[in-house]
Amino acid sequence: MNRLAGVTSPYLLQHADNPVDWWPWGPEAFAEARRRDVPVLLSVGYSACHWCHVMAHESFEDTATAELLNEHFVAVKVDREERPDVDAVYMEAVQAATGQGGWPMTVFLTPDAEPFYFGTYFPPEPRHGMPSFGQILDGVRNAWADRRDEVGEVAGRIVADLAGRSLTGALPADRRPPGPEELHGALMGLTREFDAVHGGFGGAPKFPPSMVLEFLLRHYARTGSAGALEMVQATGAAMARGGIYDQLGGGFARYAVDATWTVPHFEKMLYDNALLCRTYAHLWRATGSDLARRIAVETADFMVRELRTDQGGFASALDADSDDGTGKHVEGAYYVWTPEQLRAVLGDEDAEFAATCFGVTEEGTFEEGASVLQLPDTEGLVDAERVASVKRRLLAAREERPRPGRDDKVVASWNGLAIAALAETGAYFDRPDLIQAATDAADLLVRVHMDWHARLHRTSRDGTPGANSGVLEDYADVAEGFLTLASVTGEGVWVEFAGFFLDTVLLQFTAEDGALYDTAADAEALIRRPQDPTDNATPSGWTAAAGALLSYAALTGSGLHRDAAERALGIVTALAGRAPRFIGWGLAVAEAALDGPREVAVVGPQGDPATVALHRAALLGTAPGAVVALGAPGADEVPLLQDRPLVDGQPAAYVCRHFTCERPTTDPEELTERLQG
Repeated sequence: MNRLAGVTSPYLLQHADNPVDWWPWGPEAFAEARRRDVPVLLSVGYSACHWCHVMAHESFEDTATAELLNEHFVAVKVDREERPDVDAVYMEAVQAATGQGGWPMTVFLTPDAEPFYFGTYFPPEPRHGMPSFGQILDGVRNAWADRRDEVGEVAGRIVADLAGRSLTGALPADRRPPGPEELHGALMGLTREFDAVHGGFGGAPKFPPSMVLEFLLRHYARTGSAGALEMVQATGAAMARGGIYDQLGGGFARYAVDATWTVPHFEKMLYDNALLCRTYAHLWRATGSDLARRIAVETADFMVRELRTDQGGFASALDADSDDGTGKHVEGAYYVWTPEQLRAVLGDEDAEFAATCFGVTEEGTFEEGASVLQLPDTEGLVDAERVASVKRRLLAAREERPRPGRDDKVVASWNGLAIAALAETGAYFDRPDLIQAATDAADLLVRVHMDWHARLHRTSRDGTPGANSGVLEDYADVAEGFLTLASVTGEGVWVEFAGFFLDTVLLQFTAEDGALYDTAADAEALIRRPQDPTDNATPSGWTAAAGALLSYAALTGSGLHRDAAERALGIVTALAGRAPRFIGWGLAVAEAALDGPREVAVVGPQGDPATVALHRAALLGTAPGAVVALGAPGADEVPLLQDRPLVDGQPAAYVCRHFTCERPTTDPEELTERLQG
């Protein structure tokens, strides 16, 4: 009996009609494996995963394969986005055993959840040196029946190895945050790995380095390093003009399969777009770049238009695949164009112009002669109005194509990232609708995701919370989003909510030495308690918590939260020189700690033009990680605002740093000068 029909995960629901007798993750599945004395097949994926869909169609929808699975295994399906803890633990085992990982992840477990055989995608028949999935099932089944002692020994060694990987106790003895030398060393390491031709870091596949770019922007603000800014500008321009960016509808795909940003893996994730929206907004703040402004606004509009749910939150992702018009689901079908398709929409003359403008050729840059749209640096050389007209007509025609599927579950941490991005983008570019969208998402997180004990549910769908508890990144990123929203709106209640979540971080996720775990102390016990300070596609929960703790301490004066932030940053000191690409958010937070961060209290009547001008100058300050509090005279919702009077009856801004406050100013230009890096 397939048991997925009643779950909330869109990914699991895609498998609810499989002939495989799927179980969701839980003690019942492992009890069934013990009762039947069979191993567990753990299959982990997510809704927008192309190869997850391929394996599902090839194997999990196949009756013969399902019969083999059902007779000899208990099959457990997990959505990695709902259970990042389960995914992290077993992915670590897969990578340790095979040297690589990815999704779908296929792991065979004992009934005690101990892994003993690993893989990712397996084809339905032997291919390219890979065994077929059926061969794998037969091999595991025979090993379980005939070599049980050997299986147990392998599982025991793997579990012991994983248990020995705890980072508790691995922090530097003085637990100090990185200083100028470590941060300069990180810059040098990034410079060595920078792709000076195409932007970004490393080769193919190439992922948007959002957290690293934020570090480089903050480092430039603090030190004036031209090299740091050049890496951000080059990477930002290359991504914005490449195929990884949707030149018609805005928004970024998850990664490029090549080193040139030309051909994307077409799924669009909320977290990528939230992080990149904020990065481009900060690049505009630092340089005034028109390109950065356009990309920030278009990406924000994409999130609101394509990912916003009826309840006010933001859906997780859009699929890579869609119907190509013949009933066949094909990767990228919604996004790519042939010259013939351009002519059908635009006519011969404009189609030729569009092909030249967007790099559409007869040979194509993708499959079957289709091209991914790109926009080379031709600004000023082509008719901007004609480009805009062509884009509008192509977008309207694309809207008639079958749309990619949408994973409409709301993930707390990713919504926290979106709240921060939309709030700042709305404030920078006078878009109150974006600030309202951020506020609506924050309201949803409070109403639906938060319980009476200020504990977070990781996901919701259609306004109903999921069963899974929040992990560290949920508490950290939601706190970050709420603190940013408070700085933009002046509503101190968001600081209070952030404090609730950060207190939970201190109580439930923090070890005695300041190390952080990804799961709460009272969460479900797995074979190992996951703990990872390095960034993946999103900031690590560890360093995201450090950043939120640091900002909260600056707004409230809490020494407890400041100390926790600094102790957490000790891991960045250890990793800055060795792996700067993978600790980018920690480096960005370290820049803020080194700078102060600067604390800005803007006091004045709400809506007063002078108050508005000072507030805008404060938000546009480039000092790394500066915090801003806004309130009317006498406001005390945020401690930073306390005892801050008007100056000669005029709205004023107070700038403090390292426990010292400068004289207040009523001049926005003077405030801008004080908040330069």
